[in-house]
Amino acid sequence: MNGVGVPLRELGLVLLVAAAITYLTTGGVRSLLVRTGRVAEIRTRDVHTQPTPSAGGVAMFTGFVSAVALAQQLPALTRGFAPVTPEMTAVLAGAFAIVVVGAFDDLYELGALTKLAGQFFAASLMSLMGLVFTVFFVPGGGGTTLILDQVQGVIITVVFTVLLINAINFVDGIDGLAAGLGLIAGAAILVFSLTVLHDQGGAVSAYPPAIICAALVGICAGFLPHNFEPARIFMGDSGAMLIGLLLAAASVSASGKINMSLYGAADFVALISPIMVVLAAIALPVIDLVWAVVRRTARGSSPFSADAGHIHHRLLRLGHTHRRTVLVLYTWVSAVAFGAVSFSIVPTGWAIGLSACAVVGAFLLTLVPLMHVRTGAAQAGGRMTQRE
Repeated sequence: MNGVGVPLRELGLVLLVAAAITYLTTGGVRSLLVRTGRVAEIRTRDVHTQPTPSAGGVAMFTGFVSAVALAQQLPALTRGFAPVTPEMTAVLAGAFAIVVVGAFDDLYELGALTKLAGQFFAASLMSLMGLVFTVFFVPGGGGTTLILDQVQGVIITVVFTVLLINAINFVDGIDGLAAGLGLIAGAAILVFSLTVLHDQGGAVSAYPPAIICAALVGICAGFLPHNFEPARIFMGDSGAMLIGLLLAAASVSASGKINMSLYGAADFVALISPIMVVLAAIALPVIDLVWAVVRRTARGSSPFSADAGHIHHRLLRLGHTHRRTVLVLYTWVSAVAFGAVSFSIVPTGWAIGLSACAVVGAFLLTLVPLMHVRTGAAQAGGRMTQRE
């Protein structure tokens, strides 16, 4: 650990172990699923064309547990565990519950209400065991802290967690998308947590989100080589819901426990940066989720019914290839999430400029197919003029 209390090497080791264990375990899970005939059938809304095994989330959970177990043994990271704080125990319990629900759904296809009940159970278990919103910073008048009681904290945490679980699950419809978004969002919150650890000299409250995010980035990085187009295995609901729960856990811990009164009232953007980072990191899946519910309800369908109207479906119809669709979404999430993080790292003017450049770059990348069409049309028109 360095002089400012930021255990970079230890967190890096946690990330690498999570990636290595997940990568190795995923191959074994895939082999077992293929031998037992547990492969995902092709549905009308799917973009893949070959039956592929699912339930890769089991391997991701194995990598996460292994990384957390290692973190608990590292002296530099023990402040993030009980008896100092119960949050890591709560995360492990919630993660186990959500992976069990997801694995059953991957193998036996649970009903929508049954799966939703399982999500509420996992989120409630995690929050009741100690990972819960406790404070909100309210800007204005020098800044005040709104203290939440136990009931308020649990309700807000459970609703937020279930929302994020479904947001990630909804967006998991193309090879490498959910794993990449989880990696980027986790990395953004990790950077913020490291910033807080630096600024607050190793505050105990910043250890759990840093450990959770390091392990989350690791399991996503370890799973991506198996899942990037063309995917050899899907993470399934077990993996997508695990990513959602872990992002929610890191978000609650980072934005609900850090004492924002340690910052000056003039640093307004820095004061709200935990919430900004969380919202930015999950903006894409949440927008996709909300729009899907509105779209399905408007046509008289169940909000839980599946369709081909997600963002990635629209990018495919715009003319992007599978891989470029994923890269476009990666770019948008990176631009917004790390743009939000930059406000707590560099001066506001620089942060605005860097964020604007990143968003413009993402927008231009999104329009690449249309640029190709216009270029092709112009060239065709030029050839016709020459022949005339």
